[in-house]
Amino acid sequence: MRIEDYALIGDMQSAALVARDGSIDWLCLPRFDSPACFAALLGGERNGHWWLGPTGRRPADRRRYRPDTLILESEWDTPTGTVRVIDFMPPRDVNPDVVRIVEGVSGTVEMSTQLRVRFDYGRIVPWVRRTDGHLQAVGGPDSVWLHSPVPLKGGDYAHRATFRVEAGQRLPFVFTWHPSHEPMPPQIHCETQLAETEAMWTEWVRRCSHQGPWRDAVVRSLITLKALTYAPTGGIVAAPTTSLPEDLGGVRNWDYRFCWLRDATMTIDALIGNGYLDEAAAWRGWLLRAIAGRPQDLQIMYGVAGERRLPEMQLDWLDGYARSRPVRIGNDAVNQLQLDVYGEVMSCLLLARDSGLPVDHRAWSIQRELVTYVEEHWDEPDEGLWEVRGPRRHFTHSKMMCWVALDRAVRNVERFGATGPVDRWRATRDAIHAEICAKGYDARRNTFTQSYGSFELDAALLLMPIVGFLPPDDPRVVGTVAAVEKELMADGFVLRYPVAADNDVDGLPGGEGAFLACSFWLVEVMAMQGRKEEARELFERLLSLRNDVGLLAEEYDPRYDRLVGNFPQAFSHVPLIHAARALSDDARPEGTLSGGTP
Repeated sequence: MRIEDYALIGDMQSAALVARDGSIDWLCLPRFDSPACFAALLGGERNGHWWLGPTGRRPADRRRYRPDTLILESEWDTPTGTVRVIDFMPPRDVNPDVVRIVEGVSGTVEMSTQLRVRFDYGRIVPWVRRTDGHLQAVGGPDSVWLHSPVPLKGGDYAHRATFRVEAGQRLPFVFTWHPSHEPMPPQIHCETQLAETEAMWTEWVRRCSHQGPWRDAVVRSLITLKALTYAPTGGIVAAPTTSLPEDLGGVRNWDYRFCWLRDATMTIDALIGNGYLDEAAAWRGWLLRAIAGRPQDLQIMYGVAGERRLPEMQLDWLDGYARSRPVRIGNDAVNQLQLDVYGEVMSCLLLARDSGLPVDHRAWSIQRELVTYVEEHWDEPDEGLWEVRGPRRHFTHSKMMCWVALDRAVRNVERFGATGPVDRWRATRDAIHAEICAKGYDARRNTFTQSYGSFELDAALLLMPIVGFLPPDDPRVVGTVAAVEKELMADGFVLRYPVAADNDVDGLPGGEGAFLACSFWLVEVMAMQGRKEEARELFERLLSLRNDVGLLAEEYDPRYDRLVGNFPQAFSHVPLIHAARALSDDARPEGTLSGGTP
């Protein structure tokens, strides 16, 4: 199954991937980062899945989300009739539920289902029993129940059923997780939950302020970002999956089920820009709890509740998606130094304040500590935003975001009367700016480079006008954009940096696809430079890469014409929203990552 053949359902605490043929191949419960009970995505059916569809098993003839919701509808036309399967996860009170409703549309259709529960990422075969006609599977700390009027029979470590559905008939299946030491939770009423879930999503979308072109694409991206929010804490995960490869068959397989400060700040930027301040308030609360302590202990990512320890390990019993091994859980990049996150955090908090979020004096106290740390460490090498697993370098983008941190601190003083050594901050900000222009710029080629003294380019340099480091028409910015277009384009899309199968510039073997966020950045910069026609053309090409329900992975590999990387990816949907706004002549609010020029 191709990555783009999956759709997402979720309850803002976890999420499932539903294949085009009706199989749920990925589901972690009770949280995004919990062990999966369906892990066929990274192995095979023996590692757990739940298939439901017409007997004979084939892809749906069509599928869609109900308008302005995360409720998935898949339809099959058969010789005897048409059937629809409605998949969703209702926002939970206590226990997570996956609801699947089989609805007869016309005629009579023979349906089949196969349920194979495997806890701990497909490793633990549970003990299964029947209680009052319902199935319970238990393995260690996990227990799940399947409630349905359709009886399932066991065999070969799976449970199956074949049944018929007639026009107008609706048969529900409810899959519920709870801790194994607790009694069976109360059953939910499927139709009530369906109506309430639809009402919740449509009401949330109604608050969207974007009314320009491409509104459908913007709304679908916003829904996806909301789905990646962990509601109890306000944390935002980068993606709901782990180890979907950036290079098919390769080793670039990472766990993205955590809260990167960079990704989360950009997500909040997009949500605020479309009228969603509640999410900004919740994320600020999560941030202040997560980073509490010494500024030198700031991490680039945390768990959904603010956990700091995310040890990386490999699951050798899983073959990997498309034989891409190893399969990893946890992420050792948590231990990296990435100085750019300080700028992103400072910029996002300024945006929240500019947008009307009430002042939080604790926030400014922490921000002052962060800025002091940047003052003392901005001139050190780091691993950079791309998390290269090689020697630390003086990355130009990292230095630029240190400039952003100081710049946004100065703006807090100038706009809101915040207290701080503003003259010193201005001086340090100006010193960083001067050094970048001297050491990060190659005058012979008229382009900024990935790191001081290097020859390589970096698509992150496209952010220079977006964060306000230099105007979009500055000759050095124009030259950098031209160099990126000449040297980092593959089949019309932008690579992060030069990576080929025969080199290891980032410390890893193998190549990768075009990084979609970088291509959207190029769209935004083109629009800022007045190249609207070119920007629209590239934007439309990027939109064409979305799957049939409007979702994007991290990258697109033109070699195979496939989406690659974890899916769906916040870091792809966020710049889609910004690019649409730029092309709609709806500039980002003052004080965001677009900032303004010094």
